[in-house]
Amino acid sequence: MRKNVSRTHLCLAIACALAAPAAWAQDASASGDAGTETASSDRALDRITVTARKREETLQEVPVAVTAFTPEALDKLNVRDLSDLDAQVPNLTIYAARGSSSAATVYIRGVGQSDTLWGVDPGVGIYLDDVYIARPQGALLDVFDVERIEVLRGPQGTLYGKNTIGGAIKYISKGLPKQLDGFGSITVGNYNQLDVKAAVGGPIGGEDSGLRGRVSVASMNRDGFGTNLYNGQDVSDKEINAARFELGAFAGENFDVRFAFDWMDDQSGVRGAKMLAPNPLSPAYPPMDDRYDIRSGMGNVNDTLMKGASMTVNWDLNDDFSLKYVLAKRESDTETTIDFDTTPLPLVDVRAFYSDQQVSNELQLNYDAGGRSRGVAGVYWFDGDAGGQVLNYFYNPLLPVSLTNPLFGDTQGYVNTSSIAVYADWTFDLTERLTLDVGARYTDEDKHAVALNRFYTSNSYTTSWGTAANFDKTVNFKNVSPKVSLDYRISDEVMVYGLASRGFKSGGYNIRANTTSVPRSGEPFDDESVDSYEIGSKMSLADNTLFLNLAYFHNKYKDIQLSVFTSYTLPNGSQSFFGDFTNAGRGTVQGVEAEYQWLPNEHWVISGNLAWLDAKYDEFLDAGVNVAANQRFTNAPEFSGALNVEWRTALANGGNFSARVGYAYQSEVWPTTDLSPAIRQDGYGLLNAGVIWRANDAWSFSLQGSNLTDESYRTTGYNIAAYGVLTGFYGPPRQYSLTARYDF
Repeated sequence: MRKNVSRTHLCLAIACALAAPAAWAQDASASGDAGTETASSDRALDRITVTARKREETLQEVPVAVTAFTPEALDKLNVRDLSDLDAQVPNLTIYAARGSSSAATVYIRGVGQSDTLWGVDPGVGIYLDDVYIARPQGALLDVFDVERIEVLRGPQGTLYGKNTIGGAIKYISKGLPKQLDGFGSITVGNYNQLDVKAAVGGPIGGEDSGLRGRVSVASMNRDGFGTNLYNGQDVSDKEINAARFELGAFAGENFDVRFAFDWMDDQSGVRGAKMLAPNPLSPAYPPMDDRYDIRSGMGNVNDTLMKGASMTVNWDLNDDFSLKYVLAKRESDTETTIDFDTTPLPLVDVRAFYSDQQVSNELQLNYDAGGRSRGVAGVYWFDGDAGGQVLNYFYNPLLPVSLTNPLFGDTQGYVNTSSIAVYADWTFDLTERLTLDVGARYTDEDKHAVALNRFYTSNSYTTSWGTAANFDKTVNFKNVSPKVSLDYRISDEVMVYGLASRGFKSGGYNIRANTTSVPRSGEPFDDESVDSYEIGSKMSLADNTLFLNLAYFHNKYKDIQLSVFTSYTLPNGSQSFFGDFTNAGRGTVQGVEAEYQWLPNEHWVISGNLAWLDAKYDEFLDAGVNVAANQRFTNAPEFSGALNVEWRTALANGGNFSARVGYAYQSEVWPTTDLSPAIRQDGYGLLNAGVIWRANDAWSFSLQGSNLTDESYRTTGYNIAAYGVLTGFYGPPRQYSLTARYDF
């Protein structure tokens, strides 16, 4: 039989949920949330159970910066995919990558990675039901039939499968119920939005059969935010179908085996980009006013197919030890077109094909005898192949036609990552109030890169006239990442903690290298590391009607991996470019985070967060000169925050009604490493609102609106001076939708 979680562990999770409106107070009968421990009073905030430290704990006493969202909170905040979490978590920046609708760019506390090419690891790990998603394509997961989403800030080296230097996002799908349940919903909105979601789960062959299953499906569709004026096709539209299936076999309460399969097919169109300045190579096509319209001569192809399968074994060896084994395989394929110049002219046109597959194994041993110590130890093994081909067409119409103009080239090859790690994390109750947590992780990782980059005589890409790079190399990285924390309970309501940890991300090879013109581009770039120090407090005040969490962190960031554009000289003397990779040196990142949730009475909930981030380079060498004073961290706004105000009331028939207004703000941000002033985004705010009417236990209706003031804001862009390209990608416009949902 599974043990009760100790008081210290329970506290752990509660503290971190405090910041976002993740634990909305509600009657236990209305919650229906398997991961919620309802407070004894209706006038108290709920406590959410999470698995941030690989064991079940509640949020408010954990010395870890984690924010958790229940299904109710996700619905109230109108979280449609992971990018909608951006404002609700302190110092989190997440958005769709350049030119894509489902590839994720994620930064936490100034640490992340924006390059989506194979061979480059993300700085923030995304996990689907304990399985690490190695590539960003398809990783901007849509939210449906979810149990909980957890966002952990800071290095996650001693607990999570793959070393994640900036943090981790855990997407936890709905579990296997003991009794039949499910739901169906339909959403309509502007831009001809039509979303259909449904799920059903329960015992198979009777409640005592030991078999349980669940099937979830979703179809998300809408027209584009803009139009390709050259061919009339939609731009920035959405067409995503997804499904998940889980089957569990339970041999009593001490042993179970679960099989899961997930599938996602994204056939959305390309994202529209706005020209931010006239392109001197295409004077007939000046910038347009609309931020989503384009005039591309390329096809509207931006398809990603992603699927995964896993097997999870849970075995309670005895009252003290439990064993968990997770075997998973994932793969994805992407075909996309990128018209960098956004005009009918073939100035900078790219067709890209990505393909990856991964196999991971994780074995965890958990110990909790109900005494003064408890912990987890594990072994993690990962083997992944990521590769593909990128076909480039670069043309300067102001120069005569020659062997290098147009310039036809390709990047092809793959990178194999083979990683094995062992980790342990242990908690000791030194006294009734003082707790020590220590952990360490050892990682041994090989990166094997094969690259063949060539130039061709035509856009058939069959006859090569030169080779930019041709190599087959392997590099090894080893790392030990320790962690230590102390937390002290001043009272039953207030806990303070101090934490020191190290994060690590292996280096690798630049698969776009041009070793003919820039020989050093074929050498491996270094691994990067973060030494993170944090102090904080988790407070549950006023009879659990006020949660307040405070944290200050100071990070020393070394050998920062940056994706940049590097110019080089062609044989005819003209300039071209390639995507390069470099280590920027050292930086210091510090900040303060406050998360709050207040229930002044049974009708009102006020929640949100405030964050300050100070990210500066200490060393950034350019041709041997330290230019740190002139550099900026990307995706690191100095100030950000969110405020959500909700009014709700119970109805006489057992239903309830709630109305919410939310405002989120972030200050100036530099989205790209080239620091283009035109792409830089000034500070801006977004206004959102929603109304939810739960008519009874079965029916509910939701009216939601986002970016109600139709704020125009850039998330990223391209600056390619060699071909006159200066473009920006913008966040979604004003959207509103109406949802009807039936639960059973």
